[in-house]
Parts: sequence; structure tokens; C-alpha cells
Amino acid sequence: MIGFLVRRVLQSIVVVFGVLVVTFVLVHLLPGNPAKAELGPKATPVAIAAFDRLNGLNHPMIEQFWLYVSRVARGNLGFSYVQNQSVGSLVGQNVPKDAILIVASTLIALVIALPLGILQAVRRNSVTDYVLTGLSFIFYSTPTFLLGILAIALLSIQFHVFPAEAPQTSSALAILEQPRALFLPVMTLALLTIAQFSRYMRSSSIENLAQDYIRTARAKGLSERLVVWRHLLRNCLIPIVTLLGLSLPGIVAGALLTETVFNFPGMGLVFYKAAVDQDYAILLGFTIFIGVATVIGNLLADVTYGLLDPRIRVGPS
Repeated sequence: MIGFLVRRVLQSIVVVFGVLVVTFVLVHLLPGNPAKAELGPKATPVAIAAFDRLNGLNHPMIEQFWLYVSRVARGNLGFSYVQNQSVGSLVGQNVPKDAILIVASTLIALVIALPLGILQAVRRNSVTDYVLTGLSFIFYSTPTFLLGILAIALLSIQFHVFPAEAPQTSSALAILEQPRALFLPVMTLALLTIAQFSRYMRSSSIENLAQDYIRTARAKGLSERLVVWRHLLRNCLIPIVTLLGLSLPGIVAGALLTETVFNFPGMGLVFYKAAVDQDYAILLGFTIFIGVATVIGNLLADVTYGLLDPRIRVGPS
């Protein structure tokens, strides 16, 4: 097990290093140079020279890269001259609000998708299976922004059930005090995740229903309910753990679009505004943060999978 952990950690470090290399290259591919991109096209030569000295851009490329890596390692993700604020502080302010949106939608998706997937597998090729499969394909193929707009049009404008705008507050705890305003963005993101997770759960359940341990449980006289919830569910959850880690980038991307549609005050909305304002410091800083978070999520999922499934040989301990 220790060998497995060491290999996965080393692989994660390599991936993170690759993310840093890509972002560093992107910085130097900006139109003109990073100073003009940050300070604007009307920046004076004196201001550009001062910016280069402050950020180490007057050094050779290799030295610039190691300075860049050392700054990121210390948690320095850059400074936004548009917002007049460090990218790290922006991340710290907005990550808790994003966590509420992502965690809430993911938990709701799991609670709904897992039973649906098992139901489809148990009633394979029935009317129920066909209907749920069709709905899954519809939601999975629907763009996030379109689903959000349709939700606003139907539940906010047509029937006035929920507000069209997410909670407008700078505090993560205050967001939880407005559940009605939080409902639409959470459910928009959850519906897309439900469609994905239910399909994987269906496939995993169908595969496990053909295994010997299911036949043995039925041969012992256990009711179908006990076979499903005591034996089938436990073994079907193992691939879902890995799926959670692999789905993190897609969930974050969906959250970015969801926040834009519902004006949710999180990292996604800040990222969108930074793209409109050409605030490259925020774009690259958030890219690094999301890249590292994704690598860590995948690492935790792989380690958890190795711990849960004794059939996987992870090497000598």
C-alpha cells in the first residue's frame, strides 16, 4: 500500500509541475508582454520597467520560471491590478461560497442518482429503465447555461416559485440563510451531475448483478431488498468514488457557468468577469488553483479506491 501511495503522490507532483509549466508559458504568450497585458496598452515604459522588476520579468527565462514556481509554492498566485487585490485573497474570499454550491449539488446528485441507477439496473430494459435513460441523456447533453436559463424562465418568471438571482452576499454563511435563492443554482448543477452519476451507477450495478456473490446471497434465501441494499450497493459505490475525483473538473466548469447565469458571487463569476476585463492574473491564478485542486481530488479518489477495494493489488506495504 505504501508503494501505491508513493507512486500516486509522485505522479500528482509531476502533473502539478506540468500545470505550472503550462501557465508559465501562457503568461509569456500574452499579447505584447505580461506588463502591457496587466497595465494596459497605454502603460508608459517607466511603468513597464517597474512592473518587470517587481515580478522578476527582467531575468532570463529559466530564472523567471523558478521564481514563478517559488512564488506559487508560497501561495502567491499573482496580483490583479484591475481588482487591486491579490489573487490569493480573491480565492480565499470566494472558495467557501463555491464549496457550498459544489458540495450541496454533489450530495443531492448522489442521493438521487445512486438509487436511480440501481433501479434502472434491477428493472433493466423495462419502461422505467427506458424513461430514466432518456431523461439522463437529455439532461447530460443539455448545456449548463441553457438549463439554468430554462429554470429561470419556468420557475422564476412564469410561476414565481424561486428567485431568478442567487443570494447576493459576501459571506458564505449568509448564503445558507437564503435557501430559496440558492435552490435554482444548486439544482441546475445537480441535475447535470445526476444524469452522469446515474448512468455510471446503472452500468456498475448491471455488472455486479452478474457476480457470484449476488447469486450466493439469493441462494441463501435473502430477500431482493437485502441483496440490493446490503450487498449490491456496497460494491457499486467503489467505482463512484473514483468517478467523483474524475468528475471534479466538470463539476467546477459547470459551477462556473451556473454562477454566471444566476449571478452567484463565487469564483466562477469572478473568473468570467476577469475574462471580460482581460485580467490575466486572475485567469492564470484561478487556473493554477483549480488544476492543483483537481490533482488532489483525483489523488484522494485513487487512494480511497485502493483502500475500499481489496481486490486491487497496490503493491507491497
